[in-house]
Amino acid sequence: MIKRIAITGPESTGKSRLAKELAQHYSTAFVPEFARDYVAYINRPYNSEDILHIAQKQLESENQISEIANKLLICDTDLLVTKVWCEHAFNFCHEWILKNIQLHQYDLYLLCNIDLNWEFDPLREHPHLREHFFNIYKSELIQNHFPFAVISGNGEIRLQNAIHEIDKII
Repeated sequence: MIKRIAITGPESTGKSRLAKELAQHYSTAFVPEFARDYVAYINRPYNSEDILHIAQKQLESENQISEIANKLLICDTDLLVTKVWCEHAFNFCHEWILKNIQLHQYDLYLLCNIDLNWEFDPLREHPHLREHFFNIYKSELIQNHFPFAVISGNGEIRLQNAIHEIDKII
């Protein structure tokens, strides 16, 4: 049985780097963030239907990549991220996303702390709202009774903190 690890949290908190490093450490596959390439590809402002499409494709990618995973599947983002994004951008969330957050849970959520410096990226939107979003993610994880750990530290320390939490469940 594959254990699924979701890396979640606000923008510019090292989620993608951490996903790659964890996959390498555990010699397994990771699921990249679908939204990044998609939003760059559409070359226009995204809309709420785009967010639904992104959520569906993210889950589809996760299910496909799980076929080649080695005991652990590391997921660079999860449907909770699309929920928070959709609610912030459009003041609602698609029922499909809400339903699948409950149906498709993870063995562990790693909530990346905002202790890293903000790095500019043309796809990032809210450098001034990182603490706000961090608190939303934490609240969602608690309210849903999802198993999670806050991951802090820079570079190797952040990686080792994540490994420590994952090792507790494998």
